[in-house]
Amino acid sequence: MRCCFTFLAAFLTLFAYPTHGRAEIADTKAQQEQYVRVSQTEQGQPKNLETAIVRFEGTPKTDFAGITVDLVGVVHIGGGDYYAQLDRRLAEYDVVLYELVAPDGTRIRPEDLAGRRSLIASMQSGMRDVLKLEYQLERINYLAENFRHADMSPEEFAEDMARRGDSLPKMIARLFGASLAMQASGKSNDLDLIRAFFSKDRAVMLRRAMAAQLADMEMLNLGLDDADGENTIIKGRNAKAMRILAEEVQAGQKNIAIFYGAGHLPDMAERLRTEFAMKASDTIWLPAWNLQEL
Repeated sequence: MRCCFTFLAAFLTLFAYPTHGRAEIADTKAQQEQYVRVSQTEQGQPKNLETAIVRFEGTPKTDFAGITVDLVGVVHIGGGDYYAQLDRRLAEYDVVLYELVAPDGTRIRPEDLAGRRSLIASMQSGMRDVLKLEYQLERINYLAENFRHADMSPEEFAEDMARRGDSLPKMIARLFGASLAMQASGKSNDLDLIRAFFSKDRAVMLRRAMAAQLADMEMLNLGLDDADGENTIIKGRNAKAMRILAEEVQAGQKNIAIFYGAGHLPDMAERLRTEFAMKASDTIWLPAWNLQEL
């Protein structure tokens, strides 16, 4: 049986949510908005893998008038300058709601990272080294005073999966089937990855091969939903983040960031429109990977 290794490696390694000693997967819902893209040089060559910061503003005469919420997308392996710029920007918000499937209120301390033993943590560390990039949890200051944990606990995650009759093995099976369908349709080509492994510029060529698939948000959506169109990994966790956002709005916060993997943002954007009467305004793009040189 064939498997689209590029798809699974990119999906698990870069759109998996940060974990605290656990091994689950993250995902996305395909929408029209773009939150990850590959920019081009004037000669048409890949330049950077970029992630978006999209500003949403409350509409007049609603409970959310005068409030701004920035969806700050991130890939979990990136350049040091990328995370330094994110860290500076995040310091400017009243509150930053961040993802981490962990007990409520968990803070990420640098000394805790050495003990991570999950499958995802191992994959992320391996891909960090192969791509010559850095790991988000090691570069972002999660102890900042304006950071607030806004994600499910492991118990909430498991309960939501059980409520729907879903499980991680079932989800992996759906993803595997989707990856085979992608390969058969020509959307994915493992030959690009194989060539990159044997290239003299291996790290750069691997970045290019994986960036092209990470920018395909529709691809990342395949196989995630159950038969009812629901999933815990994106929709369940996003719903928890929105409940905490509502708490912060009620507490009087005006300038808020939601700092999540870019795969979460299309669904979050829809929730901001429908549940918070907000409209998107500005978009800023940050270069996460240099696709030209190390």
